[in-house]
Amino acid sequence: MTSSTPRRDTLRFITCGSVDDGKSTLIGRLLHDAGAVPDDQVAALRDAEGRLDFSLLVDGLLAEREQGITIDVAYRYFSTPRRQFIVADTPGHEQYTRNMATGASTADAAVVLVDARKGVLTQTRRHSHIVALLGVRHVVLAVTKMDMVAWSQDAFDAIAADYLAFAEAAGLPAPTVIPVSGVTGDNLVRRGEAAEWYAGPTLLEVLEGLPPIAETARPFRMAVQGVNRPNLDFRGYTGRINSGVVRVGDAVAVSPSGVRSHVERIVVMGGDLPQARAGQSVTLTFTDEIDVSRGDVLAAADAPLEAADQFEATLIWMAEAEMVSGRVYDLKIGARTVPAQITDIRHRVNVNTQEKLAARSLALNDIGVCHLSLGQDVAFEPYEVERELGAFILIDRLTRATVGAGMIRFALRRAHNIHRQAIKVDRNQRAALKGQKAAVVWLTGLSGSGKSTIANLVEERLTAEGRHAYLIDGDNLRHGLSRDLGFTEADRVENIRRAAEVARMMADAGLIVLVSLISPFRAERQMVRDMMPDDEFLEVFVDAPLAVAEARDVKGLYAKARRGEIANFTGVSSPYEPPTEPDLHLRTNQMSPDEAAEAVIARLRADQRLAG
Repeated sequence: MTSSTPRRDTLRFITCGSVDDGKSTLIGRLLHDAGAVPDDQVAALRDAEGRLDFSLLVDGLLAEREQGITIDVAYRYFSTPRRQFIVADTPGHEQYTRNMATGASTADAAVVLVDARKGVLTQTRRHSHIVALLGVRHVVLAVTKMDMVAWSQDAFDAIAADYLAFAEAAGLPAPTVIPVSGVTGDNLVRRGEAAEWYAGPTLLEVLEGLPPIAETARPFRMAVQGVNRPNLDFRGYTGRINSGVVRVGDAVAVSPSGVRSHVERIVVMGGDLPQARAGQSVTLTFTDEIDVSRGDVLAAADAPLEAADQFEATLIWMAEAEMVSGRVYDLKIGARTVPAQITDIRHRVNVNTQEKLAARSLALNDIGVCHLSLGQDVAFEPYEVERELGAFILIDRLTRATVGAGMIRFALRRAHNIHRQAIKVDRNQRAALKGQKAAVVWLTGLSGSGKSTIANLVEERLTAEGRHAYLIDGDNLRHGLSRDLGFTEADRVENIRRAAEVARMMADAGLIVLVSLISPFRAERQMVRDMMPDDEFLEVFVDAPLAVAEARDVKGLYAKARRGEIANFTGVSSPYEPPTEPDLHLRTNQMSPDEAAEAVIARLRADQRLAG
């Protein structure tokens, strides 16, 4: 059955701005006046005095109603004779900026709200900057609560001038500016009479009149979401087509591997298709048996995707804990997750002035441009070219919390110019010549816990047995390789990374490497473990109560730290995160250094590191 009614396109838009600018009330009133609220639901919106509270249409969480703020992103669907809409009401509170960024990531337009009494605030600018970064194509500035300033044209003009100047500097599309009131409904769906000086369109007229998002002629791209193998006779690769068209017989390249084949079938629920296009979810089969995994991206063979492991990206930091350069996070792009480090912060953006500021870290809600180094190549396109293939999130490896969201700008040139050199002699051959197996023994604990004493004894006894061992001590490291580093959290992370890289190379040479470092953070110790082969890393927790470690302190470091003469001292002014499941736990207030050293050597023997 066909219909002569023309198909209405769908516009996705968000409302954003500072807290208490009236976003939920505006959207509720817009839905009500557009006839998108059933009568029985309208009755539920009345407060104790019988007045309509339109914010209740979108503030659905109990916590939101109790606090009077929006916390989560609330999506609502409505339509008019001219267009269908999906609206995301996003939170204005600074604490929930990450939720706003989530809503903006799929929006075609943004309605930025500014309270007429307060003017353009820092959070208004931050949200607008995120709108610009995420490539939202249309912006409307709604100056709200105009009824509370007696519909003052002077107040409206001042806000419009302030925001338009900011929008130009931030690279936003030229916004349409409208004076509105969510309480009275003026200039939302119907034109208000209170502002005789305003002759422009209503908010709904602007939203209905925005040009549809034109589909540009883009080559075929599809991120593989899964491998479909219901039986031995069928292997297909499922996903939603990001862009372009794919036809049976088309040549396709797999990224990042570069393997090529031809499309044999395009399978959907109910049968096969001769072709499929952007937005369709399909299963593709190929004429050849090729290696394709979840997270790979399929592309037209004559327009293959770029793959790299180093990028420049814009990053929005979303965690209470500061971002630390060098710390390993999980980076999720599409369906692929890989380890990643932020190697350099190019600058941080002052959202009020658009000034580029030097920075060594990013705090909650900061926006910066960074360099990232990944553990393996990923297929991508710059975010400005293709949102879904250029956007990523960063995940804390211990808490599994999302800590950042980013947009890839471009691959770094060195990612293309540096390639690993194949070496014929491997680590097993080098270790076999020494009659042992390589290992990295990582001793962690408070200053004064006994790490260096134990490591020295272990190296001495291994050497007496004719073993090939080497000790990397934290204090010695800071006299040479890490002499340029201080003791901030970022510097500690970099110090551990350098020690780990050296230890990895020494283990590759077949040595038993002893590393004595406070290494206070679990994330960095996990980073080191992940750098080593599965069976070559031994985490030794040299455990002494703080009082015992402090009593042993012949250098007087704890006393200086407590007098404030040493900043960021572990155990006093900087935390120590003890291992939760160490490979070996040495309680040095209950055993002698000799007993502790013997326990380490016994563990190496049990692991057959000293065989031969």
